Amino acid sequence: MPSVDDNRRTWDAYQWPEDGDEWSAPWGGASNQWRRSIFPRVTAYLPAPTILEIGPGHGRWSRFLIEQCARLLLVDSSAACIEVCKQRFVDAARPIEYHVNDGYSLGMVTDGSVDFAFSFDSLVHAEIDVLRAYVTQLECKLSADGVAFLHHSNTGAYPLRVALARRLPERARRRVRRITRALPNIAAWRAESVTAAAVASACEAAGLCVMRQELINWCDTVCLVDCLTTITRRASAHAGAPAELVSNPHFMGEAVRPDQSLEI
Repeated sequence: MPSVDDNRRTWDAYQWPEDGDEWSAPWGGASNQWRRSIFPRVTAYLPAPTILEIGPGHGRWSRFLIEQCARLLLVDSSAACIEVCKQRFVDAARPIEYHVNDGYSLGMVTDGSVDFAFSFDSLVHAEIDVLRAYVTQLECKLSADGVAFLHHSNTGAYPLRVALARRLPERARRRVRRITRALPNIAAWRAESVTAAAVASACEAAGLCVMRQELINWCDTVCLVDCLTTITRRASAHAGAPAELVSNPHFMGEAVRPDQSLEI
């Protein structure tokens, strides 16, 4: 169960060989993944005047978000990551604010100022205490019709499979995963205290409206270990419809397979 300090130490020490694009390899690169899997899910809320990205890392998605806003706010608990982003986007055409936080706080963000909040492939490593802290603050930080799109873990929905994976020797675990794809990849460091239901409850408790949750698989497992949660304020123009819960075991089918190419 990675703590905030664990995450900070890990991503400060990580070598970032392709600035995070290495994790988009199944899609043939970050540009493909953005256009094929991410942008279609958020296009209804973009462009937006002010975008907040939580956990940008080395700016893997920030470079696309910059094109969708008048102002971008980047918040990360890793000072090293924020410094890289400052250098990477030094010539950005739009203003960018950079903030190092404690892994929980959005206190540096003005209340009611965020039209779109975004986090992808970052909060999957955050436990439920972190998710609760962020969604509680988003209720204040979002503008009247602001929307947040958060990619987080759902691995807590598979406690028995996680326990089995931990009991198996590494070679046996890899063999079972390769043959059956029925075990979560514990090496992917997904937060095990987090489920889609727990995040939905945290949002409701914070006074936010859950619009949609999409349970997805990730890489080489059929388990729906991740979730894409879209939320807004209760009085938002986007609120009102019943929350939609979708199970999508074919998410990885959006990746670029060896016999495919995706024109950019």
